[in-house]
Amino acid sequence: MAEENPPRPAQATGTGSPTTPPAAAGRKPSWRSRLRRPRIRKRVLIPVAAVLLILVGAVLWRYFSSYESTNDAQADVHLYPVSARVSGYVLRVNVDDNQWVEKGTVLVEIDPKDYEVAVAQAQANFDVSEATARSLDITVPITSVNTTSQLESAEADVQNAQAGVIAAERQLVAAHAQLASAKANDVKAQDDVRRYRQLREKSEVSEQIYDQAAAAAKASTAAVAAARANEAAAEQFVQQAQSRLAQAGASHRYAETGPQTVSSTKARAAAAVADAEQKRALLQQARLNLQYTRILAPASGAVNKSVVVGMNVQIGQQLLTVVPLDEVWVTANFKETQLKHMRVGQRATIKVDSTGRTLRGHVDSIAGATGPVFSLLPPENATGNYVKIVQRIPVKIVLEPGENQDHSLRPGMNVVPRVQLR
Repeated sequence: MAEENPPRPAQATGTGSPTTPPAAAGRKPSWRSRLRRPRIRKRVLIPVAAVLLILVGAVLWRYFSSYESTNDAQADVHLYPVSARVSGYVLRVNVDDNQWVEKGTVLVEIDPKDYEVAVAQAQANFDVSEATARSLDITVPITSVNTTSQLESAEADVQNAQAGVIAAERQLVAAHAQLASAKANDVKAQDDVRRYRQLREKSEVSEQIYDQAAAAAKASTAAVAAARANEAAAEQFVQQAQSRLAQAGASHRYAETGPQTVSSTKARAAAAVADAEQKRALLQQARLNLQYTRILAPASGAVNKSVVVGMNVQIGQQLLTVVPLDEVWVTANFKETQLKHMRVGQRATIKVDSTGRTLRGHVDSIAGATGPVFSLLPPENATGNYVKIVQRIPVKIVLEPGENQDHSLRPGMNVVPRVQLR
């Protein structure tokens, strides 16, 4: 079988370029072949590169605008200064510098002997005042009953004295009548004696009749004297009755002051109760002062102490400082231009310079003014030449629970917070 003749290679032209095969002469070139052409490749790649740059720029813009960050930030905490509430000699210091203590731990002990004596004295004073108050409290009802009884008795005495005066005056009236009657009888008797004397001298009556008349005259004279004595006695009885009435009236007036006496007794009892309460307060204060000789940790944290055994401390003298490392937060001073989209509650990450760790947190609050406003000498922009400076506002960022369990973040450390705005 005869072999087919293979296709002959293209003949070179005079210019040296190969001649297009007859079979390919009628077909269009592929896109790959067209891309290999420099002019077409340039027109395609430039728009693609521009689109890619726009996409990358949009992604980068969205990424960098989704958070705000600052390196002007430090860890902060509220320090707990521990000072003496009583003065005295320091017996013991139970902690060392930088030691971790729990809340309620006894840090320092002051000599309690003087305060124990003060408690005993205050207790004794309170016992005395309380006993006095109890006795006066018992006296009040007794005084009330006594004054009531005295008033009733005085009223009865006044009535009796008044009745006695009336009876004495009646007796005096009777005595006056008796005296008048005795005088009248005496006048008659004396007249009879004179008549019988004249008749006896004339011997017209017997001696016996005259003697009887003389005896009757003497008896009437004695009756007059007795009547005068009775009258004088009746007058004395009236005076005595009036005196008793005056005395009863004075007693009654004194008994009428019984309510005031009861009120005075009640006032003394109330004063005694108030004095007892005052002594009770002094006793409580003495007991508190005794408790204050044991200085306790106000919070859990690390201790920075400046007290040693043997010091004589005064009230208000600072002895230690407790640093509560569990309560550390971050104060980030953001520029005012960074706060446009920042809100409370937004998540944040904090990079610690000392350890390189990244902690989680959230925005707790934003300060009400810029930092210079709270400074000792705030700036006065209304005087001198003014240059606008971008201000910074403190933002408080609180760590999430458990982020600082190892206490590696300590107050004063530099950190770099980043707040997620979206």
